[in-house]
Amino acid sequence: MAEPEFRATGVRIGKRLRSLTRAGQVRISDGRLELLTSYGSEIDSAPVQAVRASRPWFGPDDRATADLNGNRYLLTLGDHDPAPGEPGPPAARRFIEAVRRAAGRGD
Repeated sequence: MAEPEFRATGVRIGKRLRSLTRAGQVRISDGRLELLTSYGSEIDSAPVQAVRASRPWFGPDDRATADLNGNRYLLTLGDHDPAPGEPGPPAARRFIEAVRRAAGRGD
């Protein structure tokens, strides 16, 4: 299996007003975006070309939305990238850039 192009742990994943996990994982690997629980169970996944990632109009800088398979997920990542070697989720901006780059939309 190839090294993931993007990986974030400790991500809060919600759908509408419901929290699905507080310490989930987001991974982009082999052209697919996967949303996983803290135990590694799949919440949802889709080819990166079919995913739309953006920042909510109103809200803190640590949030991003991801539309997969007709479902909109609210992802709460870190508000700034952690220092090298430090644990913690990367910034939402980096997630959005990774989705666009993997889909070939954001050179």
